[in-house]
Amino acid sequence: MSILRSALSAAVAVTGLSVSGGAALAESPTLKAVQERGTLLCSGHNGSYFGFVEVNDKNEWKGLDIDLCRALTVAILGDKDKNQIVPLSWAQRFPALQSGDVDVVIKATGWTMGRDTELGLQFSNPYFFGGAQLMVRKDLGAQTATDLDGGTICVAAGTTIERIVADHLKSENVEHTMVSFEKTAEVIGAYKSGRCDAYAAWGPSIAVLLANQFEDAGDHVILEDKLSAEPISAAMRQGDDEWVDVVNWMLAALLKAEEEGVTQANVAEMAANPPNPTVARLLGVNPGMGERLGLRETWAREMIAAMGNFAEIYDRNLGEGSPYKLERGLNNLWSNGGVLYTPILD
Repeated sequence: MSILRSALSAAVAVTGLSVSGGAALAESPTLKAVQERGTLLCSGHNGSYFGFVEVNDKNEWKGLDIDLCRALTVAILGDKDKNQIVPLSWAQRFPALQSGDVDVVIKATGWTMGRDTELGLQFSNPYFFGGAQLMVRKDLGAQTATDLDGGTICVAAGTTIERIVADHLKSENVEHTMVSFEKTAEVIGAYKSGRCDAYAAWGPSIAVLLANQFEDAGDHVILEDKLSAEPISAAMRQGDDEWVDVVNWMLAALLKAEEEGVTQANVAEMAANPPNPTVARLLGVNPGMGERLGLRETWAREMIAAMGNFAEIYDRNLGEGSPYKLERGLNNLWSNGGVLYTPILD
């Protein structure tokens, strides 16, 4: 695990943040369109992707990715509710982005070479890591993916999981049938009904699913194979580097706030008496955070006051403050044994 952490940390560090010169950042066509429209268009889901993009019993959107959309909305427009969540299937998210139906896709989206080079997309720095895994019923007796020879696997269409699982099983010479569905609920229903022997999905989502949707959770097991270590990022249209900067620094500000101990409860106090120059810059006491991005100097302060830091967002959607109790693991700060880090705020 320590080798994996080191490799992932190096990969994230090499990625860096795009930097553009001075006031040119304010010329982002996407940022300008959002500011003129007065609404940020964010990706939703055509159902519930528990913990990340879901609808509660009051028909309200919630989840880690929804809260990141709200954080971005505060950064740009000063009000977390000035956004429109557009329901999309996995397959619809990229066409919707390319057509302008959404401004950004924040929806458990893996950063891949094909998407980066062939679909006209750009990606933010990763804000989450998770790998493809397989879940089976315990009575099947499978211990690893190689025990699924001749089996049927259910998966959501239009995801990286399809290819990752297919490539892995092919490399292990495991004969299988892959059955894909447009909606996550359809995949889950097919697995529960016994139509397939295994359910293929993103590891964190399987853990959340078991905690929330399976009364017989003890009768199922997540196989030990971790088929990938996928970086999850926000996706944007290619060619608008300044917009990528805005999204990157939104994510960086949330992580920097966690790193510096700035929370939703103490952000006003921290702004009144910054403990160090980094916090002073982060909260707009010292100028620089706003002008270089075409935003208000206090955007990060307002964002943290509205949404909390990254740890607070994680906790209420996936961690101890949620029904799922999902440990952060790799998705912790580097200083706490994870791979997430922030660039220098100068």
